[in-house]
Amino acid sequence: MFKLVLLVSLLAPTFVNGQVIRDSILIEGHYRTFNFNNPGDGERSNLVFVMHGSGGNGKDMMNSTTGLEAKAAAEKLLLVYPDGYQRYWNECRKAATSTANIENINENAFFEGMIDYFESKYRIDSKKVFAVGTSGGGHMAFKLALTMPDRIRAVTAIIANLPDTNNFDCIEVKRPISVMIINGTEDPLNNYNGGMMVLGNVTLGHVRSTDRTFSYWSSLAGYKGQPVKESLPDTDPSDGRTIERYTFKKKGRPEVVLLKVIGGKHDYPKDIDVHEEAWQFFKRQL
Repeated sequence: MFKLVLLVSLLAPTFVNGQVIRDSILIEGHYRTFNFNNPGDGERSNLVFVMHGSGGNGKDMMNSTTGLEAKAAAEKLLLVYPDGYQRYWNECRKAATSTANIENINENAFFEGMIDYFESKYRIDSKKVFAVGTSGGGHMAFKLALTMPDRIRAVTAIIANLPDTNNFDCIEVKRPISVMIINGTEDPLNNYNGGMMVLGNVTLGHVRSTDRTFSYWSSLAGYKGQPVKESLPDTDPSDGRTIERYTFKKKGRPEVVLLKVIGGKHDYPKDIDVHEEAWQFFKRQL
């Protein structure tokens, strides 16, 4: 049935604005849209989903990846920017009052459908699929790692923590997967130490601390003890932020990394390009 729905959905119109393609697939009665730059005839075996934050959209998200897009052809990389349902994702936060969560929108079917779409139309390698998301998009990246580790090779979640246990409604596969987290210690929305999240008039419930989130993924991968700590170069001393990298890495196990942005808020640090950093992380998992 799902394959049939997907074939029907491919009849949906494709809109091209310059080199940007906007297309959709039909998922359980909803046309779900996504955006990407036309890759032309070049090989693009690596597929990376780039997810916007709550209240955002995929087209605007493209503004944050210009550096990585410039390298996409050389890296055989296809970046895809999906749109959340009514600007929000149905991730794993049970208390979220967004329409996507209330209607229990089937995000897994959406991402499965997009993988099939790009495998069919652009010959991506279905074993080289990754996801990076910011804020609510980071929560969506976590959901993919929690529920679809057989289709997603690795994820990066930016300014996002896992929902707390009383605010968690996903069915976990509990399969180890490579995860990188990039969080700021002074984030007023996604508090580094956990707590309640409220965005405007949308309540999102409690999240775990960054340390607990990091521990979840590293423990799932079988790591014990302390990660390797490294201080990254402070390339922009004027922003008042520094970054520490904590890494669990061992042959035969998924890599799990935390970039702790000391002084960082609910935004991107200037010392690194977070999406290029995510891609370097993803490449290490190949």
